[in-house]
Amino acid sequence: MSYQPRLKEKYKSEIVPALQQQFQYKTVMQVPRLVKISLNQGIGAALTDKKLIDFGVEEMTAITGQKAVPTISKRDVSNFKLRKGYPIGVRVTLRGDKMYEFLERLIAVALPRVRDFRGINDKGFDGRGNYSFGVTEQIIFPEIDIDKINRINGMDITFVTTARNDNEAMALLKEFGLPFKNQKK
Repeated sequence: MSYQPRLKEKYKSEIVPALQQQFQYKTVMQVPRLVKISLNQGIGAALTDKKLIDFGVEEMTAITGQKAVPTISKRDVSNFKLRKGYPIGVRVTLRGDKMYEFLERLIAVALPRVRDFRGINDKGFDGRGNYSFGVTEQIIFPEIDIDKINRINGMDITFVTTARNDNEAMALLKEFGLPFKNQKK
């Protein structure tokens, strides 16, 4: 038998039946699934120091296990001294097994290492079943050696799902184990 990530097996065996029962889906194909995870790191200081992009690519590649690519500016912005074609960030899109492996490391290792962590905010849904949140420091990931970083950068993490609305996406991500804040009002 070939290797399958633990969360992928959990999705097939536990999450699909739970969501099918909760939302009364007629077939398993209606159950929302995670399509991809996109990570984006904007490096504004890269305008003055081009090596920061290379460091960002190395860090993002180490975190995700997949080669990161620099993002290039699309237009000139004189207020930011930005020219078209300059590298200004780093991004990675994860799908398949690497996506599930990253999600497991994010839930089990990285998020508990955040200082004063009380859960992630549930206001990052876009109305179409996708969820985004930001991480303020890349050092929460165990793949990053604290002694070798030259600058602390944050990153945006986006979960793209096939859910039709935010309630379905929230239920899917909760079943995966994302620790949302408890809303007590």
